[in-house]
Amino acid sequence: MFTKNPLSNRPIRSFVIRSGRLTNSQRKAIQTHWESYVLNSRTLSRPDCFSFPKNVALSVEIGFGMGDTLLQMATDEPTKNFVGIEVHRPGIGKLLHHIAENDLKNLWIICQDAKEAMMNCFESNSIDKIFILFPDPWPKKRHQKRRLIQSNFVALLTEKLKPGGILHLATDWKPYAEQMLEILEQSKGLVNENGSSNYWECPKRPETKFERRGKRLGYDVWDLLFSKSAS
Repeated sequence: MFTKNPLSNRPIRSFVIRSGRLTNSQRKAIQTHWESYVLNSRTLSRPDCFSFPKNVALSVEIGFGMGDTLLQMATDEPTKNFVGIEVHRPGIGKLLHHIAENDLKNLWIICQDAKEAMMNCFESNSIDKIFILFPDPWPKKRHQKRRLIQSNFVALLTEKLKPGGILHLATDWKPYAEQMLEILEQSKGLVNENGSSNYWECPKRPETKFERRGKRLGYDVWDLLFSKSAS
């Protein structure tokens, strides 16, 4: 996601492209399966680039990392459609390998900045669930403007959700959890499913590898579950 810096024409990105080393299988998957499962960036100007059946539930994960959680959700629910948004090639390569290996017909990838992808690839009121699990917390104060969860981005996500659609966030960084909660509760059209000022104590989602590692190190996790109001 990006916003404009008033002192510069350069966008403020919520991510940094890291030159992670590709394994042989990840590189091969990108070479072999990119055209089949990854939305080509030159089509992003088309507002209907993803046209899913209206009667099939659509879930989108923003920043899927290595793709383990998204893969499990798509595998467990083959009658629903899933889209993952990510920019880091090792994660994309790994997920592509597993999509092809499991012959999944309900999972696709967008390799693009999250805000651009949400603006250009999804119609308003078209998504049933949006997941943002463990986004970069940018803990240093001078970097917090880079955090993905900002009021304008949440407004965009709300626009894309169907009435009654779900926005599910999670973080292991308490200050970020508090900021997320404040922003979401102040966002027009969203309702906290667990009551005002409350986190989701028993979240229903696959546990991520990142999360398991954090728990071993003694980190807590905060999940937030909001829905788009029907009116």
